[in-house]
Amino acid sequence: MDARIELTGVSKVFPGTKALDGVDFRVEPGEIHALLGENGAGKSTLIKIMTGALKRDAGEVRLDGRAVEFADAGAARAAGVAAVYQEVNLVPTMSVTRNLALGREPKRLGFVNWRAARVEAKARLARLGLDIDVEKALGSYSVAVRQLVAIARALDDDSRVLVLDEPTASLDATETERLFAILRDLRSRGLAIVFISHFLDQVYAIADRITVLRNGRRVGSSSTELLPRLALVSLMLGKPAREVAASEAARSPLVEGEPILVASGLGRKRSMAPFDLQLRPGEALGLAGLLGSGRTETAKLVFGADRADSGAVVLDGRSLTRRSPRRSLAAGLAFCPEDRKAEGLVLELSLRENLVLALQSKRGWLNRLPRAEQERIADQMIKSLGIVTTDADKPVGQLSGGNQQKVVLARALASGPRALILDEPTRGIDVGAHAEVIALVRKLCSDGLALLVASSEIDELVAVCDRVAVLRDRHVVGELAGEAVTRDEIVGKIAGA
Repeated sequence: MDARIELTGVSKVFPGTKALDGVDFRVEPGEIHALLGENGAGKSTLIKIMTGALKRDAGEVRLDGRAVEFADAGAARAAGVAAVYQEVNLVPTMSVTRNLALGREPKRLGFVNWRAARVEAKARLARLGLDIDVEKALGSYSVAVRQLVAIARALDDDSRVLVLDEPTASLDATETERLFAILRDLRSRGLAIVFISHFLDQVYAIADRITVLRNGRRVGSSSTELLPRLALVSLMLGKPAREVAASEAARSPLVEGEPILVASGLGRKRSMAPFDLQLRPGEALGLAGLLGSGRTETAKLVFGADRADSGAVVLDGRSLTRRSPRRSLAAGLAFCPEDRKAEGLVLELSLRENLVLALQSKRGWLNRLPRAEQERIADQMIKSLGIVTTDADKPVGQLSGGNQQKVVLARALASGPRALILDEPTRGIDVGAHAEVIALVRKLCSDGLALLVASSEIDELVAVCDRVAVLRDRHVVGELAGEAVTRDEIVGKIAGA
């Protein structure tokens, strides 16, 4: 039987990056096929090629056995291949009818026939079991309804392939099960569905087959029932790119004493289930889990970058009420974000100016830090962290990735924190810089700083952390401490083994 859609030997190169390298991918009629992989695995590039948003450099795409060449996403939709992304790309201030008809309004005598558009809108939604007022603004409905409207817009009577990119990321359990019921119905009608998600429980609940990408290559494909979770997690993580051998990391005794940071029942609806954690001076607590498990969400909730719906944070015995990044900094809690370019640095400013931003914020903008003091702090941090630069006034955007990461860390330390949150502290830096940052993290703990470290690098967590909290599907599902902090134990917890 011909596959509904099949990609063979597909490759795509961007400047300096081979996003896809000879990938094969096949989805049968009436199949829900999960496409999984960590950040940078190539999932987004593959579905953009599948849906006509990108041109492939090599390989072939076949639809129902016929070779196809989509000029753009519109041509793919006309052929029956459509995608719905996590961020619903519709207009919330417009009615449901206008959103569904946008760009393809029915005409009569040269004018838009809105009566016919309303009838068509109701018919499209009825196919998904949705009965709502199509004249109300889309933004007045829940995220789940908006997601279904986006799917209704993507589907036509002759639709063949539907790509869903993280469709449940903002849905609760009830809304997710409703969506799954609709997907099962669409599957029974012969539609081929590509399902991209980082929620393993949901993948095993809905998918017939799973394909895993890593570093632009297909590393495995299997029916869901024949692929144990532990094997799936191993496929996704692969061998560590950087050798931070767990066996070489001396396991220090567990830190004792009163916790300096306590989070109780902290959570945010649709983002992270309520959790508890405690952190002691001189201790590193790791957050482990696959992409989408809630690592970054946990870090941002503790820092106050995301507003919590429930729970409380206590630092040094003081409750942090009405929390915000500025209040957290003033209380002695600092944060190094995952995306250093978008959230961590002002690339146009100098190294010196970036280094003193957090300290200046803590002092208040009316109490300006003298230039001489700025230069002293910059020189001290450049020397102590080994930042390679010609001078402190060099634009930070001109530094290497490893040195930019050190600047983010140095800026947090310059504010004199009692506790420090590190989100992916070694993301996107070379092997040498990676080892230096790991050494710095170890030294910070030995100096008595309390660290919360979120990382996708399991061996990194094993090397630096005294305890590791394991997350899965936006829940904290377990904790490991002392000698139990090993790669095998963490992977097993992630997989639910």
